[in-house]
Amino acid sequence: MAENVYFYVPNIIGYGRLLLVLLSWFYWRNPPWLIGFYMTSLFLDAINGTVARKLHQTSAFGVWLDLVVDNVGRGMLWSQIYKWGCFVSALEWCVLVCTHTAGAQWKSNYGQAPWLVKNVMSNDCKTPVGLYTAWSLHLLPLWLYAYRSGFLTAHIPGGVVYFVISVLSVGRAMCAAVELYCIWAHIQQMISSDISQKSLLREEKDQKPDLV
Repeated sequence: MAENVYFYVPNIIGYGRLLLVLLSWFYWRNPPWLIGFYMTSLFLDAINGTVARKLHQTSAFGVWLDLVVDNVGRGMLWSQIYKWGCFVSALEWCVLVCTHTAGAQWKSNYGQAPWLVKNVMSNDCKTPVGLYTAWSLHLLPLWLYAYRSGFLTAHIPGGVVYFVISVLSVGRAMCAAVELYCIWAHIQQMISSDISQKSLLREEKDQKPDLV
């Protein structure tokens, strides 16, 4: 009997991550609890891929679920921290739409992209610049939440707090450049596909004999 993908161990971990994100939102006004739940979700995200490969339980659904949980969590933080944070979340969802249609190997489609995009995407984002941008993407909204709630400044010197904000902001800006390129590349691909399809239809029409 075929295995039920919904009950793969990595996907069960994904459901747990979603629950942790929802608990984080519930404890919005309690920084220690929110940070604890959210960091646990990030830790599970970091090990989830390894678990999937060890158990031979990789799946397209699992990849999609991980990305959705990531976007829900960051979207919750960005939209609550700043009024304009919804635009950051919208950008991330647009990228998910653009990249997920290319399948699980979408990161390999950028071999001819500009240097930054190519180096972030190569080796499944495991390059130094890829890891830097990825962790900036994940950690900046959480760090900003901890800062704005007063939790950080109560425990860490202000200079350290602002330095980390600066480092993560640079990484997030680099990530935004990659995201915008992904959206642009997807739009170009759609336009090219439309042109090719119309050209093919015209050729087929021209090849059909006229019926007298």
